Amino acid sequence: MTCSILGLGTALPDETISQEESLTLSRDVICEDKRQRRLISALYRKSGVETRHIVVPWQTGYAWSQLNADSGRGAGTELRMQTYATYAPPLAATASRSAIEHAGVDAASITHLVTVSCTGFVSPGVDAHLISELGLPPTTQRVNVGFMGCHAAINGLRVARGLIAADPQATVLLAAVELCSLHYRMKWDDEAIIGNALFADGAAAVVLQQSSEQNEIASLVDTASCYIPDSLDQMSWNVGDFGFDMKLSAEIPDSICQHLRPFMEQWLGTHDLTIDQIADWVIHPGGPRILTAAQQTLGLADADLQHSREVLRTCGNMSSPTVLFILEKAMQAERSGPRVMLGFGPGLVAEVALLH
Repeated sequence: MTCSILGLGTALPDETISQEESLTLSRDVICEDKRQRRLISALYRKSGVETRHIVVPWQTGYAWSQLNADSGRGAGTELRMQTYATYAPPLAATASRSAIEHAGVDAASITHLVTVSCTGFVSPGVDAHLISELGLPPTTQRVNVGFMGCHAAINGLRVARGLIAADPQATVLLAAVELCSLHYRMKWDDEAIIGNALFADGAAAVVLQQSSEQNEIASLVDTASCYIPDSLDQMSWNVGDFGFDMKLSAEIPDSICQHLRPFMEQWLGTHDLTIDQIADWVIHPGGPRILTAAQQTLGLADADLQHSREVLRTCGNMSSPTVLFILEKAMQAERSGPRVMLGFGPGLVAEVALLH
């Protein structure tokens, strides 16, 4: 069962932080010796990021670092969640308005709402805010895709596709919003400090209906998922006392190189496609090494990752909304032919979607 994407919208916070500013903050607040300062400088230099958007002015990082001075770990999770509750809903609303306008539908016609986020918890949540702020019907049915990480927008698309299959009259709004900057580390951790150099804030939304070539900007054909064996300790995202704790193993690129291509060949084969027949690749930039691993194992050209690297450079890794930012750029390029969205998240799991 295919369904149509009718509209897509994105939104970024007004505040920005350059890599130089972020590096200065991390060096001043986190690094305890020359080794750590050298290492973090190298991580920032190789990140592929030049600037990012964040909801809280970066200077606030200095103030947060002074909280809980005995632990040296900065603001507690309660303050971070209060900040999420303040900034995440309006950012999601901005992206959603743009998607609804792009789709040319009335907000009152939305029947289902899928929200996606892994960087905050609050209830009533983003979904309730969107119903109120956008004027969605009070009967709007809601599903929340929570705490699934960078590939979660694809999980959200799978949910939307299922809702439309169950109710062909449905109009689904999917909104993904993440405030990754709330969880920057304020104390050194060899396996987590790379997050300070990569992660950022943003929101994206799409509107979907039953297939209708007349108004669609893309057709969602299928989705698939692959848990990579023996990888449970390679990527994790846990609630800690001082924000959420990300762990990224150096083994992730090797796991991708070993397992991604056989999975992609098998899945694309069920649609009578080969890797070489995919005209456009929308790959989540978990980091430059992850992009390089995907490129190498799939045999892709540099041009195939152009949009992924551009979004990483100008916006950083915004977790779940990022693939939709890349999809927006890919659509603007107007390439014809099959398109694949691909992301990786805790598990280690690869999530994919096939679009036409």
